[in-house]
Amino acid sequence: MRALSVLLFALMLSACAPRTSGISIESSNQNVVIGNSSLASKLTIEKAMITNVNGLMKAAVPVTSQSENDLQLQYRIYWYDAQGLELEGSDAPWRQFVIHGKDSMTLQAVATNANAKQYRIYIRRANY
Repeated sequence: MRALSVLLFALMLSACAPRTSGISIESSNQNVVIGNSSLASKLTIEKAMITNVNGLMKAAVPVTSQSENDLQLQYRIYWYDAQGLELEGSDAPWRQFVIHGKDSMTLQAVATNANAKQYRIYIRRANY
């Protein structure tokens, strides 16, 4: 039942996310939403490392490209309180990044609110 609630919550959130048609929720990590299924097949997402930085939650999400080519992407992290409600000011701008073919990198951010207990990261192709 909890898994169904999380999935419905993710679907509601994805309806609000701009330009993310064909959204794919990473099956191994429910905290990751990828712009579309084609992009999802080109990325492997590891479990996030969660730490505390001066009383604020920090999420570091390892990403590996399965593609031979460079991928120009963007990510954004939303922060939620213990009840799963989005925290005010958690909608930071999209951050640009390039992941080179078969390379790995870690996407990270620190919450701006001490009430952050959960996160969700959205990844999409960069719009150039």
